[in-house]
Amino acid sequence: MNTTTESAVTEAELAAGRRAYELDREHVFHSWSAQKQIKPMTVIRAEGSHVWDGEGRKLLDFSSQLVNTNIGHQHPKVVAAIQEQAGKLCTIAPQYVNDARSEAARLVSELTPGNLDTVFFTNGGADAIEHAVRMARLHTGRYKVLSAYRSYHGGTALAVNVTGDPRRIPNDYGTAGTVHFHAPFLYRSQFHATTEQEECRRALDHLESIIQLEGPSAFAAVVLESIPGTAGIMVPPPGYLAGVRELTRRYGIMFIADEVMAGFGRSGKWFAVEHGGDVVPDLLTFAKGVNSGYVPLGGVAISDEIAATFADTAYPGGLTYSGHPLACAAAVATIGAMREEGMVENAARLGDAVFGPGLAEIAARHQSVGEVRGTGAFWAIELVKNRQTREPLAPYGGSSPEMNTLIAACKDRGLLPFANFNRLHVVPPLNVTDEEARTGLDIIDDVLGIADTFVTG
Repeated sequence: MNTTTESAVTEAELAAGRRAYELDREHVFHSWSAQKQIKPMTVIRAEGSHVWDGEGRKLLDFSSQLVNTNIGHQHPKVVAAIQEQAGKLCTIAPQYVNDARSEAARLVSELTPGNLDTVFFTNGGADAIEHAVRMARLHTGRYKVLSAYRSYHGGTALAVNVTGDPRRIPNDYGTAGTVHFHAPFLYRSQFHATTEQEECRRALDHLESIIQLEGPSAFAAVVLESIPGTAGIMVPPPGYLAGVRELTRRYGIMFIADEVMAGFGRSGKWFAVEHGGDVVPDLLTFAKGVNSGYVPLGGVAISDEIAATFADTAYPGGLTYSGHPLACAAAVATIGAMREEGMVENAARLGDAVFGPGLAEIAARHQSVGEVRGTGAFWAIELVKNRQTREPLAPYGGSSPEMNTLIAACKDRGLLPFANFNRLHVVPPLNVTDEEARTGLDIIDDVLGIADTFVTG
């Protein structure tokens, strides 16, 4: 844990923040935003489970930024590892061996399930998806890719087309070879299911039907978030991941498990696919939590079978910064800190002892809560205007004045939330203390009193 002694925010920090904001608004182009309609929050300091905004307010970070600072901010062991690596070797071209990359690859291979023992490093999650799909296409000689509608896989050209959520639509020209299907989500079932067992069976039947109607021999891969993240933290029902694995084997399709957000302890296991039992994908993509985002890093863990395809045939792909020494040194230190401090186990305990029970109590108190769901330090609160009709508090693919009011109320009370569409997500660092976790839940409980005033029936 971070042991830095907290000091008061200084006027110099506030002045620097004001200057940063001015320059940002003059020169910085923000992602996923209409540039003139945003007022981005300035962050002048971060430590542990907290950030400080441009006004000097201390906020409990229940977003882990983009659900990536799994070890919290400024962890001293990782900061020290980056500093040490910078003093030894800041950068080197990827064709050369360096000890940070070699050790990071060993550690990732040690943690991934099955025979995913070869690692191709990327700069983040989107290009991990790009390369995983490329590997599957080259390995199979097929082109089309299956992915779920409620999913997010990245913002690059192919990754955003593999994505199922509405951010895909303005970028979708129908040429990416992607085919989408409905994954299980019992609360908003597409299959008229009333139980998890029904939802699982019908979702698998639906997926097989899509494969058959589109032509099994056309598909290189199924790309699936082991637990969808931004799309809503819908934990798959028992048997679903194993069922997908069986279908992909039956039809000779590669199974790509997207663990960019759910991996590295977020779900209470090192990888969320482990919740599905003895399920080993052909390729596994990761990023975010591998080094808590301290230096950009992602990667693809590759099965022995697919790696063998490129044993004597060159893989046609690469990145200038693949396996960057600073990023890999941060990954080595992050994995070490997570093991030494039991962070994955702590995430599992928090889910069982704090977040699960606490959110269930919150749901019972507030008519605006349609459902709470999740595992580990990975939870979603589905907000509705009407529990019977399940009308969401914001439309799918958009926000609403009501949701904006709730987000502002969270910040006013000292909580930095993660919100998407009609949901608040509870996704703090894995080493958040019990006291901090309960403080965050108390703030959400208070704010949902406002949400209840928006309920219409």
